[in-house]
Amino acid sequence: MIKKLDLRLLPSVAFDDTALREFLENEGHISQNQEVNIVKDRRSIDARGRKVLVNLSLNLVIDEPLPERISYKNSFSNVANKKQIVIVGAGPAGLFAALRCIELGYKPIVFERGKDVRARRRDLAAINKDQIVNSESNYCFGEGGAGTYSDGKLYTRSSKRGDVRRILEILVAHGAKDDILVDAHPHIGTNKLPKIIETIRENIRQHGGEVHFETKVTDLIVEKNICKGVILHNGQEVTGEGVILATGHSARDIFELLDKKQIKIESKPFALGVRIEHQQKLIDGIQYSCGDDRGPYLPASSYSLVTQTKYKGIERGVFSFCMCPGGFIVPSATEQGEVVVNGMSPSKRDSEFSNSGIVVSVENEDIKEYHKHGALAALRFQQDVEKNACKLAGNSQKAPAQLMSDFVNKKTSNTLLDCSYQPGLTSVSMDEVLPKFISNRLRDAFVDFGNKMKGYLTNDAQIIGVESRTSSPVRIPRDKVTFEHETVKRLIPCGEGAGYAGGIVSAAMDGENCATKLVEAIARN
Repeated sequence: MIKKLDLRLLPSVAFDDTALREFLENEGHISQNQEVNIVKDRRSIDARGRKVLVNLSLNLVIDEPLPERISYKNSFSNVANKKQIVIVGAGPAGLFAALRCIELGYKPIVFERGKDVRARRRDLAAINKDQIVNSESNYCFGEGGAGTYSDGKLYTRSSKRGDVRRILEILVAHGAKDDILVDAHPHIGTNKLPKIIETIRENIRQHGGEVHFETKVTDLIVEKNICKGVILHNGQEVTGEGVILATGHSARDIFELLDKKQIKIESKPFALGVRIEHQQKLIDGIQYSCGDDRGPYLPASSYSLVTQTKYKGIERGVFSFCMCPGGFIVPSATEQGEVVVNGMSPSKRDSEFSNSGIVVSVENEDIKEYHKHGALAALRFQQDVEKNACKLAGNSQKAPAQLMSDFVNKKTSNTLLDCSYQPGLTSVSMDEVLPKFISNRLRDAFVDFGNKMKGYLTNDAQIIGVESRTSSPVRIPRDKVTFEHETVKRLIPCGEGAGYAGGIVSAAMDGENCATKLVEAIARN
């Protein structure tokens, strides 16, 4: 027998298995001598009232074997001698596209410009300690993509694009804890995700696929408007039945290549701003109404903020992005001479700091002076802001920063706070770093956010710039039905870099969908 329950519990019960079982016995849902397994189905925290409660849905499996936790099976036929599909990029879109290709009986050949997850760590250390940016191996480029070493959050609102549960089950099948199937805002953590990525890679190889690192694609092979393959940095040509282009939001050379080859791309709205860092205790106190101590059961609290701002009569949204409780701010530049920041959290979310991107929507009409760059307009704007941040902070990976209230009140910050950002900070007026339409909107937004979260607007927090890689500033247009590029057949723009995803799960879903669509296109011809 399986008995379903929906409960509202104190954290001390919901997050402690022994206390939960005792509660169920006391409430008469189970008896002491009954053979029962408690299977959690859904868990979310409700901190809206004065007392924090946890919504918990669970199944009591009584006197019968436990059902399978996941239905996904990752054992497929070997595809080593099957028709080939070329995949550019080994982020979540590319890796999940490769798994799907194998499932459908095609051999994926994945090319990644960066290094594998283990070798990549040395280059990340060099950015943090020596402030040296390797343009091919960094927080954005390398196995697993930007998400591997910048958090591993799995929450998405893109449920209409695919089966979110399937993506989570695939991650569990490759080593993720099954808690991600339960929590409303699942999170793997930067320290845990690399091992899972390695397991996915080895699964691809064991079933006959190929994954190549430090292998940069420099050109596409297009004949009679059909994409037949790619050319690598060493001049080697690799052909296949088609190409899935899953390069991520920072592969500017690919955007420039497409523009040069007159393969249609479009300038795309994105968002740009800063990363703000508070003490985690302060955010916990606001969100949980718990003072300085949230207790042993509640996780580090997060927040989500959004507002509308008006500048020169034009409204634009300002919103929190990639909020990282108990996390760190990391340098995410992909070239020397630019400063970019991002956030991440380890699985335990046990840093003393909380950080979040606070970003402003940037539309094409906001950057009219860049329209001369055509489809690369938003990309060139993004580049200029990043270069300016680097210059003002001292031409290193130190980031420009300002105390939050000082920024709002247009005051210079004579001193800065301790920070999780390892390369260090330089006190700079963020009005010099950011365009006026960005800084003025941020200022108005911080006042509104301070009203929504009492204590949020404070000089015990600081803003650090720039948060500019929120999404791709370029869209590679594709047919809504076939997913092929509008003018080049068998070329499938995929994932966040092409403008069709916004995080690990949505990119993974798009990767699966793109592989399916390409196989359908191959079957038609």
